Amino acid sequence: MSQEASDGRGLHQLVPLAAGEIHLPTAPGGHHLPSAQAGAPEGPGGCPGAGSKPPAPAEPMVQKHLESLQSSCGNGLETGALQRLTNLLLVEGLTDIQQKEHDILQVETTKGLPNTSQSIPLEKLFLPLSKVSIPPRISVTIGVAGIGKSTLVKLFVCSWAKGEISRDTMFVLPLTFRELNTYEKLSAERLLCLARPHTTEPGPVSAGAARTLLILDGLDEFKTPLDFSNAVVCTDPKKEIQVDSLITNIIRGNLLQEASVWVTSRPAAARQIPSGLVDRMTEIRGFGAAEMKDFLDQMFLGKRDLSSQVLQHIRANRSLHVLCTIPSFCWISGSSIAYFLKCSSDRSQEATVVPRTLSEIYSYYFKMALSGDWLEKPRETLRIEQAVNTSKKLVGSLGRLAFCGLLRRKHVFYEQDMKAYGIDLSLLHSSLSTRLLLREDMQASTAYCFSHLSIQEFLAALYYYTAAKRAFFDLFTESGVSWPRLGFLSHFRSAVQRALQAEDRQLDIFIRFLSGLLSPQVNELLSGWLLVKGEHGGLRSQAIGILQGCLNAEHAVSSRAVNAVRCLHEIQHTDTAKAVEEAMRSESLAGMLTPMNCSALAYLLQVSDVCLEETNLSNCLTYNVCKSLLSQLLFCHNLRLDNNQFKDDVMELLGSVLSVKDCQIQRLSLAENQISNKGAKALARSLLVNRSLTVLDLRSNSIGPSGAKALADALKKNQILLSLNLQHNSIKEHGATFLAEALLTNHRLETLHLQKNAIGAQGAREIAEALKQNRSLRELILSSNSVGDNGSIALAEALRVNHSLQSLDLQSNSISSTGVTALTAALCSNKGLLSLNLGWQQGWEAGKKP
Repeated sequence: MSQEASDGRGLHQLVPLAAGEIHLPTAPGGHHLPSAQAGAPEGPGGCPGAGSKPPAPAEPMVQKHLESLQSSCGNGLETGALQRLTNLLLVEGLTDIQQKEHDILQVETTKGLPNTSQSIPLEKLFLPLSKVSIPPRISVTIGVAGIGKSTLVKLFVCSWAKGEISRDTMFVLPLTFRELNTYEKLSAERLLCLARPHTTEPGPVSAGAARTLLILDGLDEFKTPLDFSNAVVCTDPKKEIQVDSLITNIIRGNLLQEASVWVTSRPAAARQIPSGLVDRMTEIRGFGAAEMKDFLDQMFLGKRDLSSQVLQHIRANRSLHVLCTIPSFCWISGSSIAYFLKCSSDRSQEATVVPRTLSEIYSYYFKMALSGDWLEKPRETLRIEQAVNTSKKLVGSLGRLAFCGLLRRKHVFYEQDMKAYGIDLSLLHSSLSTRLLLREDMQASTAYCFSHLSIQEFLAALYYYTAAKRAFFDLFTESGVSWPRLGFLSHFRSAVQRALQAEDRQLDIFIRFLSGLLSPQVNELLSGWLLVKGEHGGLRSQAIGILQGCLNAEHAVSSRAVNAVRCLHEIQHTDTAKAVEEAMRSESLAGMLTPMNCSALAYLLQVSDVCLEETNLSNCLTYNVCKSLLSQLLFCHNLRLDNNQFKDDVMELLGSVLSVKDCQIQRLSLAENQISNKGAKALARSLLVNRSLTVLDLRSNSIGPSGAKALADALKKNQILLSLNLQHNSIKEHGATFLAEALLTNHRLETLHLQKNAIGAQGAREIAEALKQNRSLRELILSSNSVGDNGSIALAEALRVNHSLQSLDLQSNSISSTGVTALTAALCSNKGLLSLNLGWQQGWEAGKKP
């Protein structure tokens, strides 16, 4: 990309000037904007480059554009709740889980914790990252459903229009893909006109030397997948082409090549854009602990006790707490729990059960929506019956719309869609509808979408649950032609199979809700409203059998198997998971990890408090079990795999895990296994690319000198690892020499344990020489290594110049008074050492220690 292209010069050359052209004389906030002549010499014809001065600046029109943006984007922006959006995470592309998994599964699997990527403030989002780089032309911001992508766009546009950020961006043109869905064909020129509907002239925008930013919000809502491989090339800004082709040509730079483009999207949809075309990718953070509390305080303004109770319940349920890092989900959960608390304090009602599952949370939400019994309104005793009678039909119609939309991967609907599914548009203004649907009036039509993707999935499950009792053909076959299916269980089995086969995993939460509708608690909550009381009883046990069959069939524990266990949790069959969890607590998992129990274990790795601080799988895994759990071990931050008799073949497996971009393992202990130099080499290869591991414990293995060399070579390039424990590994003198060489170039390692390795005096001398230059190491353990006086004297010399080492352990090293004298003399000039352990030395007699 040229510097000229990156800063927006020459956009007027791309789009021919016309009578309605907008020149940009002033930036937001009153800053001077260069005229078009700054981007190109004038020439004959009255246009830049044509010999005459450009037309007089149309300042009122520019001001009207700024006012329009502030009016359309400024509503509902609460600064306190949006603080997290002012910093985005810089990411290097999509991870495997982001490309393949459902949004909720992404958050659950990663435990809602953001990666450790560098962050970038919103005001620098489109600026160069260094003095030698250029601004990005194509920027992509990803985030799961409900995380705040559209809110981020509004925040940016409104702040820019006020002149608060990105003052070097002279013109911002925001568009949404849901609006582009209403057009079959567009030209680049018309596209720009859509972004400034307040202007009366159809002419294109010319920015001259000014940078123009085109925002395309919500790629996941676009009706046509982008096909960069087969898109027809177009370079004529006046030519009308298919909208999807127009977008691909803009991103490729065939059209509007001198404008910057910002695309927002859910992660899975963002993979449509080839990574080679993306100059900068960022990710939106979810709520942190303080932000979640502030959000709930804003929700229940003036009701601090209620806010505190809701937050306490969320924190008590680890799985729920993880999902509440998503703002939209936090709002739904907060509303449902508050409603539960109100119901439980109402003496006129029977005691209710604390909502623990997704299905229970959404059942409370829908019960509240159906009755209109919102917290801000007084309860009316006759309201329930009236609400049920008037709302059942609407819920049924919306459910069918939701289900069919789910099958077509469609999440935005228009008036023609509503009419096609028999939805009375007049009912869409009701209180129930406004709690379930969001409406957006656009230039060409009105768009509707469910207030969160999970609302659509719950409605779809309700529809399927009801329709499956009477449907004769497969509900997933929209044509209605399929093998006959009789009875609910036949349809339930079909739905589970469809979810297992779906490559994009978009039916996983739908299946979870469908399973949850068979649970006793959900049936009790919704009976008389959307379900028939007691009808679940005869179906539940057989549905459990169908879900358990999914667990026995898989050798590797995939995320599909974990979702099946979550379905069992929704249906309130938790016996297997509880048994495995108890075995984890008592460290008695050995011998009981069958395929079903492995799936339960993988589920517990995500939700159990037993794994919160440390995942201890010591003394219980075999090669096959470890292999089956590989994909689930990626997100264990502190993983202990001690004393499993692991050999080098397992290290090949673990090395592949540590090499994956998704990997979040920070601490890994492999102590007391049977790892040799080959296994150490496999781990070393992974350290060349791993960016998460900070602590590696390999004590009591047999990696030898060549294994130590492999790890040392990796340390020369790895600048992430902070602690390495190689105690009792027979690395000997040569191994110590290799590690000493690594210490000369590694500037991150802080702790090195080398006790019981027979490194001898020569090995100690090599390490001492490295310490004279190394300034990162803080703790060094060399006990039981036969260092002797020669080694200790060399270390003493190093301590005279090294003032960063804080702890040195030399016990049991046959050091006589000569060595001790050298060390104590060095301490007189050393300014950093806090601990020196000389302990017991061979040859010392009681009462005669130096």
